[in-house]
Amino acid sequence: MSNKKDFNKKYDKMISDLQVKLVHMQDWVIENNKKVVIVFEGRDAAGKGGTIKRITENLNPRSCKVVALAKPSDREKTQWYFQRYVAHLPSAGEIVLFDRSWYNRSGVEKVMGFCSDKEYIEFLQTTPDFERMLIGSGIILLKYWFSVSADEQVKRFKGRIHDPTKVWKLSPMDVESINRWEDYSKAKDNMMEHTDTDFAPWSIVESDIKKKARVNCISHLLSKIPYEDIEHETVDLPKRLPAESYQRPDRSNFNYVPEVL
Repeated sequence: MSNKKDFNKKYDKMISDLQVKLVHMQDWVIENNKKVVIVFEGRDAAGKGGTIKRITENLNPRSCKVVALAKPSDREKTQWYFQRYVAHLPSAGEIVLFDRSWYNRSGVEKVMGFCSDKEYIEFLQTTPDFERMLIGSGIILLKYWFSVSADEQVKRFKGRIHDPTKVWKLSPMDVESINRWEDYSKAKDNMMEHTDTDFAPWSIVESDIKKKARVNCISHLLSKIPYEDIEHETVDLPKRLPAESYQRPDRSNFNYVPEVL
């Protein structure tokens, strides 16, 4: 028990320190008009969402957004495959985190038969070109694959069933993924073979222990962005001026939220 308490204490300290560094990193991105794209992929329940939450929870949402797209509409299905993702790419000074990305085609779409063999092969062949163009446009591109074991995945699925705050995360597709473990493994290995390039490599995050995965991923992310601390002027709050003749309306004129605590 003491080891667990020590581990949690160490984690809390490390994640807190890393979140301060993330704020500094975002300041640098904004100040220098950089563009950052971070792709999060992996099996269902691998811990992507929890890591994304720890990355973003203290950042300025005006220049940092999470993109988690639903299945394509009938109109989007007729477009160039990458088109709906391009619409969410960052402008100068922005960070975009993709909670699943264009790699859906090499994962769920391939395994579940949502794309043709021709579309799948074309994706594997053209993705390196697409990512080369992103980098050539000045985007800093990072790609993370969260790796979870079969037993741990099932354990997390069971946890979602009994947690009313997480049951929405469990879709029929998640349940089906249990029966298609090897199919997803083959698809992942083939994806890596074609898209793990020198200019846009995959970084694999061992994620059976969620807290370790978060710390390891964020530490690596920060090491890959050459940010420097930005000096900010010290803000001095002015002294509040004393109230003079203004008389506030009576509270009975307004509808206040009932106090339940």
